[in-house]
Amino acid sequence: MGDPVGHSLSPVIHNAGFAAIGLEAIYEAVQIPSGAFASVVSDLRSGRFHGVNVTMPHKDDAYEAVDGRDDLATRSRSVNTVIVSRGHLHGYNTDVAGVRYAMDLLELPDDLPILVLGYGGAARAAVVAMSQRVVYLSGRNERRAADLAGSFEGSPTVVPWGTGVDGAIVVNATPLGMRGERLPEPTLVHAAGVLDMAYGAEPTPMVSWARASGVPHADGIDMLTGQAFSAFELFTGLPAPRDVMALAARSQ
Repeated sequence: MGDPVGHSLSPVIHNAGFAAIGLEAIYEAVQIPSGAFASVVSDLRSGRFHGVNVTMPHKDDAYEAVDGRDDLATRSRSVNTVIVSRGHLHGYNTDVAGVRYAMDLLELPDDLPILVLGYGGAARAAVVAMSQRVVYLSGRNERRAADLAGSFEGSPTVVPWGTGVDGAIVVNATPLGMRGERLPEPTLVHAAGVLDMAYGAEPTPMVSWARASGVPHADGIDMLTGQAFSAFELFTGLPAPRDVMALAARSQ
């Protein structure tokens, strides 16, 4: 559920997983305009949907709409997966698992600092996922970045937009790159690695830069796949067929 969702690989990933375990289920992408999340809540409570993944711009609405939340959703103050049971809506945040999965793919030391770009639900998930590290935060709206930083215990350090942090892993939690937008060069020039949550039909400029520069990188498809494993297990109660789902994510 989101807007836009036409580019989403989630249906391909989940339907491949359902087929692999012989489960009769269908995962569809449904476009829900901003401000219309109440219709999703109604469809969940009526039994039309057994569960949903939620993406931009509805994660905050989902957080407010559910009847209960898991610890990661509470800490990140963002819900991206909703499961319905007997009319009760429970919210989860599997983006945190997605960030951790993608970061593991970089195979970099686990004591490097993290620079998170953004201040929305994806940025909150990244800060929670990396809470054991030194975290820096940067956003185009510095006040909103500061507000996000202040909402966490041991507040991340806010740095001005366009500023890099030497030796940090840069996590792009903004939409920049989905349509070819470039991040400010100083943000990346001294990065030890990058994770770009944005993805599209072609590699984002951030990922293209990392490839050309020989910098370890993971992309939004890696993160999407990692969070899909957790969501799949919440939806089904069964272990995710990870190899099948990861292959499906890269087959398009």
